[in-house]
Amino acid sequence: MRRSWINSAILLFGVFCGSSAVIMIKANNENPFLIASYRLLIAAAVLFPLFLREKRNYNGDYGWRQVRWSLLPGLLLALHFITWNIGVQLSPVANASLIVNTTPAVMPFFLWFFYRERINRLEILGTLLALAGLAILAFVRADLTDANLQGHLITFISMLFFAAYLALGRRNSGRLPLWLYMVPLYFFAGLICLTGALPFVNPIKAYSLPNILLFFGLAFIPTIGGHTILNYSMKNFRGQVVSVANLGQILFAALLGFLFFGEIPSPTFYITAFLIISGVLVTITSAYQRRNTEIK
Repeated sequence: MRRSWINSAILLFGVFCGSSAVIMIKANNENPFLIASYRLLIAAAVLFPLFLREKRNYNGDYGWRQVRWSLLPGLLLALHFITWNIGVQLSPVANASLIVNTTPAVMPFFLWFFYRERINRLEILGTLLALAGLAILAFVRADLTDANLQGHLITFISMLFFAAYLALGRRNSGRLPLWLYMVPLYFFAGLICLTGALPFVNPIKAYSLPNILLFFGLAFIPTIGGHTILNYSMKNFRGQVVSVANLGQILFAALLGFLFFGEIPSPTFYITAFLIISGVLVTITSAYQRRNTEIK
Protein backbone atom coordinates (compact mmCIF):
# COMPACT_ATOMS: atom_id res chain seq x y z
CA MET A 1 0.00 0.00 0.00
CA ARG A 2 2.82 2.41 0.87
CA ARG A 3 4.42 1.77 -2.52
CA SER A 4 1.10 2.58 -4.21
CA TRP A 5 0.94 5.95 -2.48
CA ILE A 6 4.53 6.69 -3.48
CA ASN A 7 3.71 5.87 -7.11
CA SER A 8 0.65 8.15 -6.90
CA ALA A 9 2.77 11.00 -5.53
CA ILE A 10 5.32 10.47 -8.32
CA LEU A 11 2.54 10.57 -10.92
CA LEU A 12 1.10 13.82 -9.54
CA PHE A 13 4.59 15.35 -9.49
CA GLY A 14 4.99 14.41 -13.15
CA VAL A 15 1.64 15.99 -13.96
CA PHE A 16 2.76 19.19 -12.23
CA CYS A 17 6.02 19.22 -14.20
CA GLY A 18 4.14 18.71 -17.44
CA SER A 19 1.84 21.65 -16.71
CA SER A 20 4.76 24.09 -16.90
CA ALA A 21 5.31 23.43 -20.62
CA VAL A 22 2.52 25.66 -21.91
CA ILE A 23 3.93 28.70 -20.06
CA MET A 24 7.50 28.21 -21.30
CA ILE A 25 6.37 27.50 -24.88
CA LYS A 26 4.21 30.63 -24.91
CA ALA A 27 7.14 32.70 -23.63
CA ASN A 28 9.53 31.31 -26.28
CA ASN A 29 9.48 33.12 -29.63
CA GLU A 30 11.60 30.57 -31.53
CA ASN A 31 10.43 28.33 -34.36
CA PRO A 32 8.03 25.63 -33.01
CA PHE A 33 10.11 22.85 -34.61
CA LEU A 34 13.27 24.10 -32.91
CA ILE A 35 11.56 24.43 -29.54
CA ALA A 36 10.44 20.82 -29.76
CA SER A 37 13.81 19.62 -31.05
CA TYR A 38 16.03 21.30 -28.46
CA ARG A 39 13.94 20.29 -25.45
CA LEU A 40 14.12 16.65 -26.60
CA LEU A 41 17.80 16.59 -27.59
CA ILE A 42 18.87 18.34 -24.39
CA ALA A 43 16.84 15.84 -22.37
CA ALA A 44 18.46 12.93 -24.24
CA ALA A 45 21.94 14.36 -23.66
CA VAL A 46 21.33 14.93 -19.94
CA LEU A 47 19.97 11.41 -19.46
CA PHE A 48 22.58 9.68 -21.64
CA PRO A 49 24.89 8.80 -18.68
CA LEU A 50 21.93 7.04 -17.02
CA PHE A 51 21.33 5.19 -20.29
CA LEU A 52 24.95 3.98 -20.35
CA ARG A 53 24.87 2.89 -16.72
CA GLU A 54 21.61 1.02 -17.16
CA LYS A 55 22.88 -0.63 -20.35
CA ARG A 56 25.97 -1.90 -18.49
CA ASN A 57 23.83 -3.35 -15.70
CA TYR A 58 21.14 -4.80 -17.96
CA ASN A 59 21.33 -8.58 -18.30
CA GLY A 60 18.84 -8.95 -21.13
CA ASP A 61 19.29 -8.49 -24.85
CA TYR A 62 19.66 -4.92 -26.05
CA GLY A 63 20.29 -4.26 -29.72
CA TRP A 64 18.63 -2.71 -32.74
CA ARG A 65 15.46 -4.76 -32.18
CA GLN A 66 15.03 -3.23 -28.71
CA VAL A 67 15.94 0.25 -29.94
CA ARG A 68 13.18 0.00 -32.55
CA TRP A 69 10.62 -0.16 -29.74
CA SER A 70 11.35 3.54 -29.17
CA LEU A 71 10.95 4.58 -32.82
CA LEU A 72 7.16 4.76 -33.27
CA PRO A 73 6.54 6.37 -29.85
CA GLY A 74 9.38 8.81 -30.70
CA LEU A 75 7.67 9.75 -33.96
CA LEU A 76 4.33 10.25 -32.19
CA LEU A 77 5.99 12.36 -29.47
CA ALA A 78 7.73 14.51 -32.11
CA LEU A 79 4.43 15.08 -33.94
CA HIS A 80 2.73 15.88 -30.63
CA PHE A 81 5.36 18.45 -29.66
CA ILE A 82 5.41 20.12 -33.09
CA THR A 83 1.63 20.44 -33.36
CA TRP A 84 1.38 21.40 -29.67
CA ASN A 85 3.90 24.23 -30.07
CA ILE A 86 2.06 25.53 -33.14
CA GLY A 87 -1.35 25.21 -31.49
CA VAL A 88 -0.24 27.08 -28.38
CA GLN A 89 0.93 30.01 -30.49
CA LEU A 90 -2.38 30.17 -32.38
CA SER A 91 -4.76 29.66 -29.43
CA PRO A 92 -5.33 31.20 -26.00
CA VAL A 93 -3.34 29.31 -23.35
CA ALA A 94 -6.46 28.19 -21.46
CA ASN A 95 -8.13 26.83 -24.60
CA ALA A 96 -4.98 25.04 -25.78
CA SER A 97 -4.44 23.45 -22.34
CA LEU A 98 -8.09 22.43 -22.25
CA ILE A 99 -8.07 20.72 -25.65
CA VAL A 100 -4.72 18.92 -25.31
CA ASN A 101 -5.79 17.42 -21.99
CA THR A 102 -8.93 15.71 -23.30
CA THR A 103 -6.96 12.46 -23.70
CA PRO A 104 -9.32 10.48 -21.37
CA ALA A 105 -12.01 10.79 -24.03
CA VAL A 106 -9.89 8.91 -26.60
CA MET A 107 -7.46 6.89 -24.47
CA PRO A 108 -9.89 3.94 -24.05
CA PHE A 109 -10.05 3.57 -27.83
CA PHE A 110 -6.25 3.44 -28.15
CA LEU A 111 -5.93 1.03 -25.21
CA TRP A 112 -8.56 -1.24 -26.72
CA PHE A 113 -6.98 -1.01 -30.20
CA PHE A 114 -3.45 -1.80 -28.97
CA TYR A 115 -4.15 -4.18 -26.08
CA ARG A 116 -7.90 -4.94 -25.98
CA GLU A 117 -7.86 -3.32 -22.53
CA ARG A 118 -11.30 -2.30 -21.25
CA ILE A 119 -11.95 0.29 -18.55
CA ASN A 120 -13.98 -0.66 -15.48
CA ARG A 121 -16.97 1.10 -13.92
CA LEU A 122 -15.04 3.27 -11.49
CA GLU A 123 -12.70 4.37 -14.27
CA ILE A 124 -15.74 5.24 -16.39
CA LEU A 125 -17.20 7.26 -13.49
CA GLY A 126 -13.90 9.09 -12.92
CA THR A 127 -13.56 9.78 -16.63
CA LEU A 128 -17.11 11.15 -16.88
CA LEU A 129 -16.60 13.42 -13.86
CA ALA A 130 -13.37 14.84 -15.27
CA LEU A 131 -14.81 15.27 -18.77
CA ALA A 132 -17.89 16.97 -17.29
CA GLY A 133 -15.58 19.55 -15.77
CA LEU A 134 -13.85 20.01 -19.11
CA ALA A 135 -17.20 20.38 -20.88
CA ILE A 136 -18.28 23.15 -18.51
CA LEU A 137 -15.00 24.99 -18.99
CA ALA A 138 -15.17 24.50 -22.76
CA PHE A 139 -18.73 25.84 -22.92
CA VAL A 140 -17.86 28.98 -20.98
CA ARG A 141 -14.61 29.60 -22.86
CA ALA A 142 -15.85 28.56 -26.29
CA ASP A 143 -14.26 30.72 -28.96
CA LEU A 144 -14.55 29.36 -32.47
CA THR A 145 -13.70 32.50 -34.40
CA ASP A 146 -11.59 32.09 -37.51
CA ALA A 147 -8.56 33.43 -35.63
CA ASN A 148 -8.61 30.56 -33.15
CA LEU A 149 -10.28 27.73 -35.06
CA GLN A 150 -7.06 26.66 -36.79
CA GLY A 151 -5.18 26.61 -33.49
CA HIS A 152 -7.94 24.56 -31.83
CA LEU A 153 -7.88 22.01 -34.65
CA ILE A 154 -4.08 21.67 -34.53
CA THR A 155 -4.18 21.28 -30.75
CA PHE A 156 -6.84 18.57 -31.06
CA ILE A 157 -4.62 16.66 -33.51
CA SER A 158 -1.74 17.10 -31.05
CA MET A 159 -3.88 15.51 -28.34
CA LEU A 160 -4.47 12.44 -30.53
CA PHE A 161 -0.71 12.03 -31.07
CA PHE A 162 -0.15 12.36 -27.31
CA ALA A 163 -2.78 9.76 -26.43
CA ALA A 164 -1.36 7.25 -28.92
CA TYR A 165 2.18 7.90 -27.63
CA LEU A 166 1.12 7.28 -24.02
CA ALA A 167 -0.82 4.15 -24.96
CA LEU A 168 2.25 2.68 -26.68
CA GLY A 169 4.31 3.56 -23.62
CA ARG A 170 2.19 1.17 -21.53
CA ARG A 171 3.66 -1.81 -23.39
CA ASN A 172 7.05 -0.59 -24.60
CA SER A 173 8.24 0.98 -21.35
CA GLY A 174 7.47 -2.33 -19.62
CA ARG A 175 9.71 -4.30 -21.98
CA LEU A 176 12.87 -2.43 -20.99
CA PRO A 177 14.35 -0.52 -18.05
CA LEU A 178 13.14 3.08 -18.10
CA TRP A 179 16.26 4.81 -19.44
CA LEU A 180 16.89 2.23 -22.18
CA TYR A 181 13.44 3.09 -23.51
CA MET A 182 13.16 6.84 -22.86
CA VAL A 183 16.61 8.10 -23.92
CA PRO A 184 16.47 6.67 -27.48
CA LEU A 185 12.85 7.85 -27.67
CA TYR A 186 13.80 11.44 -26.82
CA PHE A 187 16.80 11.30 -29.18
CA PHE A 188 14.80 10.02 -32.16
CA ALA A 189 11.96 12.45 -31.51
CA GLY A 190 14.44 15.34 -31.28
CA LEU A 191 16.08 14.37 -34.59
CA ILE A 192 12.68 14.19 -36.28
CA CYS A 193 11.79 17.68 -35.02
CA LEU A 194 15.18 19.07 -36.06
CA THR A 195 14.83 17.55 -39.54
CA GLY A 196 11.35 19.01 -39.83
CA ALA A 197 12.71 22.46 -38.93
CA LEU A 198 15.29 22.57 -41.75
CA PRO A 199 12.91 23.68 -44.57
CA PHE A 200 11.72 26.59 -42.42
CA VAL A 201 14.71 27.81 -40.39
CA ASN A 202 18.48 27.42 -40.14
CA PRO A 203 19.22 25.99 -36.67
CA ILE A 204 22.84 27.23 -36.83
CA LYS A 205 22.35 30.80 -35.64
CA ALA A 206 22.54 32.99 -32.57
CA TYR A 207 19.89 32.41 -29.91
CA SER A 208 18.78 34.86 -27.26
CA LEU A 209 19.61 34.01 -23.64
CA PRO A 210 15.92 33.89 -22.58
CA ASN A 211 15.15 31.36 -25.32
CA ILE A 212 18.18 29.24 -24.39
CA LEU A 213 17.06 29.18 -20.75
CA LEU A 214 13.57 28.21 -21.87
CA PHE A 215 15.00 25.35 -23.96
CA PHE A 216 16.74 23.97 -20.88
CA GLY A 217 13.69 24.60 -18.71
CA LEU A 218 11.50 22.66 -21.14
CA ALA A 219 14.04 19.83 -21.23
CA PHE A 220 14.42 19.47 -17.46
CA ILE A 221 10.92 20.15 -16.13
CA PRO A 222 8.10 19.05 -18.49
CA THR A 223 10.21 16.60 -20.54
CA ILE A 224 12.48 14.81 -18.04
CA GLY A 225 10.24 15.52 -15.06
CA GLY A 226 6.92 15.23 -16.91
CA HIS A 227 7.01 12.83 -19.84
CA THR A 228 9.48 10.44 -18.22
CA ILE A 229 7.32 10.11 -15.13
CA LEU A 230 4.16 9.62 -17.21
CA ASN A 231 5.83 6.72 -19.04
CA TYR A 232 7.09 5.31 -15.73
CA SER A 233 3.55 5.55 -14.34
CA MET A 234 2.11 3.67 -17.33
CA LYS A 235 3.95 0.61 -15.94
CA ASN A 236 2.40 1.02 -12.47
CA PHE A 237 -1.14 2.14 -13.31
CA ARG A 238 -3.72 1.33 -15.93
CA GLY A 239 -3.60 3.65 -18.91
CA GLN A 240 -6.90 5.38 -18.15
CA VAL A 241 -5.74 6.18 -14.60
CA VAL A 242 -2.68 8.01 -15.94
CA SER A 243 -4.76 9.72 -18.60
CA VAL A 244 -7.30 11.08 -16.11
CA ALA A 245 -4.63 12.03 -13.57
CA ASN A 246 -2.92 14.04 -16.31
CA LEU A 247 -5.98 16.30 -16.40
CA GLY A 248 -4.49 17.84 -13.27
CA GLN A 249 -2.27 19.79 -15.66
CA ILE A 250 -5.19 22.17 -16.22
CA LEU A 251 -5.33 22.96 -12.50
CA PHE A 252 -1.58 23.30 -12.09
CA ALA A 253 -1.34 25.47 -15.23
CA ALA A 254 -3.97 27.79 -13.78
CA LEU A 255 -1.94 28.08 -10.56
CA LEU A 256 1.25 28.83 -12.50
CA GLY A 257 -0.63 31.35 -14.65
CA PHE A 258 -1.70 33.15 -11.48
CA LEU A 259 1.80 33.10 -9.98
CA PHE A 260 3.66 34.20 -13.12
CA PHE A 261 1.11 36.29 -15.02
CA GLY A 262 -1.42 37.30 -12.36
CA GLU A 263 -4.25 35.52 -14.23
CA ILE A 264 -7.18 34.99 -11.86
CA PRO A 265 -9.36 31.97 -12.68
CA SER A 266 -13.06 32.58 -13.32
CA PRO A 267 -15.67 31.19 -10.87
CA THR A 268 -16.48 28.46 -13.39
CA PHE A 269 -12.91 27.22 -13.13
CA TYR A 270 -13.44 26.16 -9.51
CA ILE A 271 -16.39 23.98 -10.52
CA THR A 272 -14.19 22.43 -13.19
CA ALA A 273 -11.40 21.93 -10.64
CA PHE A 274 -13.75 20.14 -8.24
CA LEU A 275 -15.00 17.76 -10.95
CA ILE A 276 -11.51 17.03 -12.29
CA ILE A 277 -10.08 16.36 -8.83
CA SER A 278 -13.06 14.11 -8.08
CA GLY A 279 -12.45 12.21 -11.31
CA VAL A 280 -8.76 11.79 -10.54
CA LEU A 281 -9.47 10.50 -7.02
CA VAL A 282 -12.07 8.04 -8.29
CA THR A 283 -9.77 6.58 -10.94
CA ILE A 284 -6.84 6.27 -8.51
CA THR A 285 -9.16 4.59 -6.00
CA SER A 286 -10.11 2.18 -8.77
CA ALA A 287 -6.44 1.39 -9.31
CA TYR A 288 -5.99 0.57 -5.60
CA GLN A 289 -9.07 -1.64 -5.53
CA ARG A 290 -7.98 -3.53 -8.64
CA ARG A 291 -4.47 -4.05 -7.25
CA ASN A 292 -5.78 -5.25 -3.88
CA THR A 293 -8.15 -7.66 -5.67
CA GLU A 294 -5.26 -9.04 -7.74
CA ILE A 295 -3.13 -9.50 -4.58
CA LYS A 296 -5.91 -11.41 -2.83
